[in-house]
Amino acid sequence: MDIGSYTFDEFVQKVCEFHGGPAPGVILGGMIVDMAKRNLSPEYLFDAICETDKCLPDAIQMLTPCKIGNGWMRIINTGRFSVTLYDKHCGDGVRVFVDASKTKAFKDFNDWFACLVPKKEQNRERLMEDIRNHGRDVLTLQRVKVDINALPDKETEEYTICKECNESCLPTDTGVCLACQGRTYTSPANESCGCKGC
Repeated sequence: MDIGSYTFDEFVQKVCEFHGGPAPGVILGGMIVDMAKRNLSPEYLFDAICETDKCLPDAIQMLTPCKIGNGWMRIINTGRFSVTLYDKHCGDGVRVFVDASKTKAFKDFNDWFACLVPKKEQNRERLMEDIRNHGRDVLTLQRVKVDINALPDKETEEYTICKECNESCLPTDTGVCLACQGRTYTSPANESCGCKGC
């Protein structure tokens, strides 16, 4: 069973390199993206809609030219584990999702997907076998028409230069960036935080 141009095992290795570990959600996401691509007209120049911000965006970025950075993928977080690939000009496309009515046939998969068992109590080996052997069995494909005009605008931020630190930033009423206003997540390295490295 191939996922894109990879065997299952090759894709698992690529997921480890890209995501940081063999995440079941990214591996299953690869199957979702692969099914969508196989059912999309090859001449389409497509964009992607991802309905969750967990794991699935990585599968899209690994298997398509749709990236967060280039704006070809939108994350519209409905919490549903689904991907829509659609022609960016006319909106014709396909949506593939995990169908919960199909997952119940595979206990370890269902326990994981429906969050019925805490992660530390899940049988990872059986879960991966369920995904390998039955991942495509729990997917449903729909032909869809995306209303391109109804999609949220892609963020096109205007940037300015902060009057205090001279770095680029989002505009503020004061002309001083949020970091210089004290709303930052970093502090100078010479301030000890108590860790062994300071």
